[in-house]
Amino acid sequence: MSHIVNGMAAGQLHGVTWQKSGRSGPNGNCVECAALPGGGVAMRNSRDPEGPALIYTPAEIEAFILGVRDGDFDNLLS
Repeated sequence: MSHIVNGMAAGQLHGVTWQKSGRSGPNGNCVECAALPGGGVAMRNSRDPEGPALIYTPAEIEAFILGVRDGDFDNLLS
């Protein structure tokens, strides 16, 4: 895999397995995640699978997931 950088085209991340939440709707409006070599995580918009990927470190993903579990982002739900 070539050098992984934030904002690179998600289609350039070869050999990763993208997954989405089981809560994703049938219209494809969701975020997909993929584990990266070295422990990082890439995220992409499922409606634009070749678009930019956001790249996060293991510590950033852990902080986000724990924040979601704690309800830190519940105010963002409509």
